[in-house]
Amino acid sequence: MEEIHINILNISAVLLAAYLGGVAIRKIGYPAILGELLIGIILGPAVLGWLDYTASIKILAEIGIVLLMVYIGMEIDFRDLKKASWPGLLAAFGGFFVPFFLGYYAIVWSGGTPISGLFVAIAIGVTSLATKSRILIDLKLLNTRIAYVLMAGALISDTLALVIFSGITNFAETSVVNVRELLIIGSKILVFFGLTISIGVFVLPRLGKYISRSGLKNSTAYFTLILIVAFGYSELAELAGMHSILGAFMAGLFIKDNLFPKNISKELNKAFYDVSIGFMAPIFFVSAGFFVDVTVFQTDLGLLILITALAIVGKIVGTALFYLPSKNGWREGITIGTGMNGRGAVEIIIAEIGLEMGIIDKTIFSILVFMAIFTTLTVPVLLSWTTKWLRKRGELVYIEERKGFVFLGVNPLSLILARYLKDQEPVLLIDNNKELAEMAEKAGFKSIYGNALTEEIWDEIHADNQAAFVGITTNNEVNISAAKMAKESFLIPEVLVALSSANTKEYDALETGENRNVLFSKSISLDSWFQQIQQENVEEASSPVSSDMTCLQWMNENEHQTNTMLPLLIQNTEGNFRLFHSGEQLTAGESVIVLTEK
Repeated sequence: MEEIHINILNISAVLLAAYLGGVAIRKIGYPAILGELLIGIILGPAVLGWLDYTASIKILAEIGIVLLMVYIGMEIDFRDLKKASWPGLLAAFGGFFVPFFLGYYAIVWSGGTPISGLFVAIAIGVTSLATKSRILIDLKLLNTRIAYVLMAGALISDTLALVIFSGITNFAETSVVNVRELLIIGSKILVFFGLTISIGVFVLPRLGKYISRSGLKNSTAYFTLILIVAFGYSELAELAGMHSILGAFMAGLFIKDNLFPKNISKELNKAFYDVSIGFMAPIFFVSAGFFVDVTVFQTDLGLLILITALAIVGKIVGTALFYLPSKNGWREGITIGTGMNGRGAVEIIIAEIGLEMGIIDKTIFSILVFMAIFTTLTVPVLLSWTTKWLRKRGELVYIEERKGFVFLGVNPLSLILARYLKDQEPVLLIDNNKELAEMAEKAGFKSIYGNALTEEIWDEIHADNQAAFVGITTNNEVNISAAKMAKESFLIPEVLVALSSANTKEYDALETGENRNVLFSKSISLDSWFQQIQQENVEEASSPVSSDMTCLQWMNENEHQTNTMLPLLIQNTEGNFRLFHSGEQLTAGESVIVLTEK
């Protein structure tokens, strides 16, 4: 048996490097994977040589690949396909096959083998599933048709890539050319998909129901079950002659909430996230940076530029061309192409497997890594430009899936805000005090009694369909925790929090920028205002806005009145209201609805 020496210090250094790289890159709006790759390149053998690629790192990285693919599968929501199935299919095919063929012929033209050309083609064709991420939230695109097409396109594109990749690796390992062997390989692949889909559709849900009825509440047992299913699917893929990552991906697709009781589903998902994304996957991405050769900028700069250019142009132009039959417009097609231009986890995994198998060399691997970095860096910039272009032309289409305000906390201020907004959109109030919830019902508002930090309440209010969440209790921690659930678990586009203390640093936990979505644009004494309203010591007034400015600028201009005046809402020239908060813009001619002391 081969002896493996575990270098704890090296593993710890790799984890620390991954964490620091991920934190640094997220602060400027990019996914952590880029920071992990870059820190691996800098601290690994390519530049400084401070970190080593040991046997223990190799094992952890390989397990990390499997768990990461399971998590990617678990993150996929097939409802996204239903919302944009036909346009998403067109975008996926155009965004995958055009750069696929361009990448293949570029490698063959430059002297590479056809099999290495196919590997590069797959890596260029994939789309990062991170499109369903902070970028869409930051650009306020979550409730647009673009977002649904992007998510559907990324899902289809990556699934295509994994299937083709598995077929190519099978062929590369067997070097089969006769018809009989090809039919055997094809039969194995069909059996694999038939078996895994059948288990996922018929066996796993029944297993979940049986376990739920058994009363088992041990989350560790459920976590072990996830691993058994994941590794079992991975082994089935290997037996079919395909790579284990396809099996892990398929396992993730079918490991859904219906496999576990709802009361532990959230805890379980968080634990799996921590193990896969927080521990194993960063080790893989940092170690992937160890194999990068930075000398490609000197020896193969032309090929690097060519591959990167073909990846960008092929993805954007291919998506736009194939998108034309959707009749949603070529401009929207270009916009979707810019959003699909990022590469990520799947591309790096495929590239490293190709390197390990000897299908591509270190130079091509390095080019693919830098291509992934460069293309992903373009996404927020190009997507921002193209969406502004659509907005100016009035061609940005919103899907009326999300509508309504959810207020956490029944109190004098939330009732005033709800009174103004209820004629525009549905308003729902939540409170864990039954008497207050009933009071809101009597006042004519829809109200729910319950704890907003439990998943059952979010299911009851259909959080996936809500447009805005407002945390307005006197407990900052509760407001922030519930807001994080709204933002991260249900992707509610607008998340606002009232802060009842001077310490606004707590809000940084939302990772949306310093104080950007603070209700009333500042921390206030909520208890004091509640008393003033109950004692009828306040009156509502309207303050006209004379010039374009931010809400924070308006607050600075009215600083002398901030202790006796509270801005509540903004009324536009058409008479509609929106909440006053630190991330909002004011336009000349609008008015600010304020509470003032009598």
